[in-house]
Amino acid sequence: MNNNIENLDLEDELFEHFRFEVPKGQALLRIDKYLMNLIQNATRNKIQNAATEGNIFVNDIPVKSNYKVKPFDVVTVMLSHPPFENHILPEDLPLNIVYEDDALLLINKEPGMVVHPGHGNYTGTLVNALAHHFDNLPMNSSERPGLVHRIDKDTSGLLVVAKTEAAMTHLAKQFEAKTSEREYIALVWGNVAEEEGTIEGNLARHLKDRMQMAVFADPEIGKPAITHYKVLERFGYVTLISCKLETGRTHQIRAHMKHIGHPLFNDERYGGHLILKGTTFTKYKQFIENCFKALPRQALHAKTLGFVHPNTGEMMRFDTELPQDFQDCIEKWRNYGKTHNIEDEEN
Repeated sequence: MNNNIENLDLEDELFEHFRFEVPKGQALLRIDKYLMNLIQNATRNKIQNAATEGNIFVNDIPVKSNYKVKPFDVVTVMLSHPPFENHILPEDLPLNIVYEDDALLLINKEPGMVVHPGHGNYTGTLVNALAHHFDNLPMNSSERPGLVHRIDKDTSGLLVVAKTEAAMTHLAKQFEAKTSEREYIALVWGNVAEEEGTIEGNLARHLKDRMQMAVFADPEIGKPAITHYKVLERFGYVTLISCKLETGRTHQIRAHMKHIGHPLFNDERYGGHLILKGTTFTKYKQFIENCFKALPRQALHAKTLGFVHPNTGEMMRFDTELPQDFQDCIEKWRNYGKTHNIEDEEN
């Protein structure tokens, strides 16, 4: 079973899982075929996906799956989790469950909670909590119980968790086929020009900063990603938007919004923790710092999640309120607009 998991978070660096030195007598051979013969249980599709994600290196340089190995090449396979992360310690941690039945449950994840164990976060994750509260959750393709998709550590909002193998397969297919409904609310820097629009662009790891994703024009690099956005409210220097996803790539909204010049507010990884718009006034700088304190994370919330129930065939749609930190930040911007003439400040 190959349950595709979307929205992989990149909270960690890359870790070496395999290293091979190509022997002297090796004939030229595509690297995907070469690795299939060396890595137990590896399929050609998984190896090709790893190459697409920029996780296969030859002599410390990322290569595509059609690269042909030659004698004395040093081949390494790097992944975003350490090799031993799949040891899960059950922990009695609170879960905000908004819906549950025999097949699945919906969780409203708090900001700051890591979804699955990884480097520096082997305890205190959502998966640790799931392992305590539920027995025999099905494993996804990454050997993580129950997870159909993921959201980043500092993103809040809805996640669906599968309780049976059938539900896992059914839900994963919906996410892969782009039939699930996912709406996020984001606060971004700048006054977004259009009332609504669509961002399309392949996403892969940034060539210089491996913790970021970036948009690539080359269709051979990365995976296609499509984000539809709509303006909800304007505050002059920042804009509140709704984002609906057709795909669920790693850091999709964060990378796409930066690509069009509107990084998420207080998104440190993508530069949104700096003052990108506004005035040079000391009072304005203090205002922004107060906003950052109110919302000490990227301004992103998974608000709405819709899918077909794997057992009943019923279309289900769940909606959540913005967390208090997000609401507090928005209210600060509303009040700023009431007391400051932004057009005059900009002129």
